[in-house]
Amino acid sequence: MTDAFTRISRAQGSYVRAIDDGPIEDWPEHFTEDAFYKVTTADNHRRGLPAGVIWADNKAMLKDRISALKEANIYEPHAYRHLLGQPAIAEENDTGATSETSFLVVRITGNGPTDIFASGRYLDEYVFAEGRALLKKRIVVCDSSRIDTLLVLPL
Repeated sequence: MTDAFTRISRAQGSYVRAIDDGPIEDWPEHFTEDAFYKVTTADNHRRGLPAGVIWADNKAMLKDRISALKEANIYEPHAYRHLLGQPAIAEENDTGATSETSFLVVRITGNGPTDIFASGRYLDEYVFAEGRALLKKRIVVCDSSRIDTLLVLPL
């Protein structure tokens, strides 16, 4: 097991914990200041289409998204539970790595069922700083071409 694998595995665990169990305000702290984050479909990714369902090109935009969901947006109360595969390290060096990780997200609604919400893969570029792996780039590629309109929480 490489040091990159360990750093990325720890970062991924902390990332999904912030979304699934909170506090959600910790989620942007997993990114560099100049981070890029996009949620798209597998078909759009294959076709090289640049737009995403969610698109942010810096950490401040990610913080704004969290502020909006906490203060301005109105949506049905729900929570996620992420299940992650092991990160496959594509490239690594002393300053960072790229990886791909499969995910499955279930959505738990307050008075309703637990449903499969999304599946796909994370295409990531990490920077190693102060013993941590921070996301410089995360492209969330959802397997389905249908994205639920209730994509409030990040994936």
